[in-house]
Amino acid sequence: MNPFMLALKLLRRDWRAGELRLLATALVIAVASVTAVGFFTDRIERAMARQATEVLAADLRIESNRPLDDLLSTEAERRQMRQARTLSFPSVILNNGNSQLVQVKSVSANYPLRGKLQVRDQVNGTTRYAQDLPASREAWLEERLLPLLGLQIGDRFKLGQLEFTLSRIITYEPDRSANLFQLAPRVMINQQDVQQTGLLGPASRVRHNLLIAGTPAQISDYRTWLDAQQISGIQVQDIRAARPELRAALDQGGRFLRLAAATAILLCVVAVALSSRRFVERQADTSALLRCLGAKRNQVLQIFIIRLLGLGVIASLFGSLLGLAAQTLLVELVGHWFTQQIPAPSPWPLLSGVATGILVLLGFSLPMVTRLAEVPPLRVFRRHLGAPPIGYLLFISAGVAALATLLIWQIGDDQMAFKLIGGLLAGLLLLMLIARLLVTLLTPLRTRTAGSWRYGLASLSRNPITTSVQLSGFGLGMTVLLVLALVRVDLLSNWREALPADSPNQFLINIQPDQVDGVRNHLQQNGIPSVGLYPMMRGRLISIDGKAVSADDYPNPRAQRLATRDFNLSQATNMQTDNKIVAGRWWSQADWGEPWFSVEEGIAETLGIPIGAQLTFEVAGQQVSGKVTNLRSVKWDSFNVNFFVVGTPGLMRDLPATYITSFYLPDEQRTVLHNLIHNYPSITALDVTALMKQVRGIMDRGAMAVESVFLFTLAAGLIVLYAGIQASHEQRVQETAILRTLGLSRQQLILSITLEFALLGGLAGLISAGLASGIGYSLSTGVFNLPWQFNPQLWLVAIFGGAIGIGAAGTLASWSLFNTPPILVLRRA
Repeated sequence: MNPFMLALKLLRRDWRAGELRLLATALVIAVASVTAVGFFTDRIERAMARQATEVLAADLRIESNRPLDDLLSTEAERRQMRQARTLSFPSVILNNGNSQLVQVKSVSANYPLRGKLQVRDQVNGTTRYAQDLPASREAWLEERLLPLLGLQIGDRFKLGQLEFTLSRIITYEPDRSANLFQLAPRVMINQQDVQQTGLLGPASRVRHNLLIAGTPAQISDYRTWLDAQQISGIQVQDIRAARPELRAALDQGGRFLRLAAATAILLCVVAVALSSRRFVERQADTSALLRCLGAKRNQVLQIFIIRLLGLGVIASLFGSLLGLAAQTLLVELVGHWFTQQIPAPSPWPLLSGVATGILVLLGFSLPMVTRLAEVPPLRVFRRHLGAPPIGYLLFISAGVAALATLLIWQIGDDQMAFKLIGGLLAGLLLLMLIARLLVTLLTPLRTRTAGSWRYGLASLSRNPITTSVQLSGFGLGMTVLLVLALVRVDLLSNWREALPADSPNQFLINIQPDQVDGVRNHLQQNGIPSVGLYPMMRGRLISIDGKAVSADDYPNPRAQRLATRDFNLSQATNMQTDNKIVAGRWWSQADWGEPWFSVEEGIAETLGIPIGAQLTFEVAGQQVSGKVTNLRSVKWDSFNVNFFVVGTPGLMRDLPATYITSFYLPDEQRTVLHNLIHNYPSITALDVTALMKQVRGIMDRGAMAVESVFLFTLAAGLIVLYAGIQASHEQRVQETAILRTLGLSRQQLILSITLEFALLGGLAGLISAGLASGIGYSLSTGVFNLPWQFNPQLWLVAIFGGAIGIGAAGTLASWSLFNTPPILVLRRA
């Protein structure tokens, strides 16, 4: 006997007979959901990342303070990548006896590669997208520069040795956000004019930038090539090295999408586990017959494993293709949400879908299938003899291993994966315990009730294993759906509310100590509450624990940049409200005189700064040293004033400092800011509205993507519901026939089954609401760092929705039993 050929024949026979359709359908939906979600999240995450590259105006930016080697441009051209060049340097504009420090930027053709410039043709004109760049001898100026120099559109001014005509006002410059604290206002000119200005002398502080854009594969290959060249004196930036506010929003959006994908995986696992149980029950006869025909146990096992793998490969391939088609339709629906074309799908989700299907079968079906080899041949004559019960330790161990592998692989976040697994394992144990308790309580109760209630309760208590399976399946399925509902409603709302409409959109820097009271009074008199004025010092980190800090000691490009740049330092007695201690403790009033530092956790990890490390900074020619006593997490996307390093008052009090503040300024009150700058010309105002718009755009698109993914997980949830109902179908067929024979009316039977499923649904809803709330709290506070709010509506929807929904679904799924004559069932038995 050839086990492989026999397995294929049996697979073909069982498919025609409908034996495998529930398991195959569950697996196809499972893989289709995972693949569709995988394709969708992959494309949307890349689209969000590409849209976020507007902060660099490119996918990759190479920067240096000397002319860049032509080899960099030549290599990008050889790889057929788009490129542009910019030069930026400080200079002074002269006009009618007025002078103003500005930041000149010359741009070449193709700029910007990502995003679009926005301009106005008149001071009070309408903002529009720029279709071109400044022509020769024309200049575009930032709006705040006009009142400082008394310029109007069409006026001429001198820059170096050339005269330029002011032709447009810049309202949005994509890569301006990458260097938020660039002090001087922008002047943009054409690159062909920059040499003729005579401003590029040997001592000029010029920043040369090469902007590059291409496919993710091209960018990755180019970066690999660039790293191998080991070119000194250049800085390479991509979106992950851009503004922390944008990076935080992008990372948060990715976490929401990965959590949505994880819920689809979990629902699919529950559906396959329930379907596998029914498949094993229906295959017991085949196993007994094979044993009677002389097949050995290992041969029977081989046959069923080959059938299982064959079904898995076919269903996974079909499900992957179905998922590919489904995500194509979804992307068509949401493509208009993005300002750029959504990237084409990569092959990885397709391969991931097939691998997911096989792994789910091996983890949740194989332990059950191994029982079939133990079915005694005597079952051919005595139908009550079946496969021995599966060991729960084996099943749970295999399932946890498969689930952990799937979640860690699919969502790439160990913390989120283990929180989900831990919550669901606790939920499974709780559901099984409550199911056993329910059976114990219902056994005496069934004798004290009458009519349909008695038969409904009797059915639950008579089949404790089936009751446990159904309650666990319904409870886990509802828990996963409720977790996604919490993400969709509460967590996403909290994420958006973390950046409300009145978040600070203006920063004032370079405020002198004697100007602090005047600035505060000016803002308060105009009804603009400041979030506070904070001292700020510029300092270079020169040693950690006595060892000099050198960029050569760090392989990480971000760490290399941090090792060579100045930090914004501050002092504080109290920690800011949007900061959170993650290690150590904040200092008390008794500690204000101690030489201590508080460091942001991300920069501490990048530079290898542990608790207790001794840091030395150089500030204005003075060295200041202190011990790190705590690490903080910072909500950079709050747009409040925040610092990487904060010291105690005693450590920082005597250092020279200016002050910084942030506040929200409505458009109709812009004259307040103009008057403030007029009264205090040394103060620099920074408008971060453009950066906030980018962050809000990522939030909105992330929320829309999660809304769309919810449809796929809802479909997977329906399969869980159907599989859970079918788990008791075989027993219910015989029980219904016997009850009808003994005189139970059709109406009483319908009511008893409805009550049975409604009780299961309501109880599953109650438990799942508690589990989902616990998991939601853990994810909100531990993964997303968002505030948690108790949602009483969730409990009402879960309890009543579970009772009504599962009660109605169970009744409809059993409807054929009500119309089947009992004699037909008894004859088959």
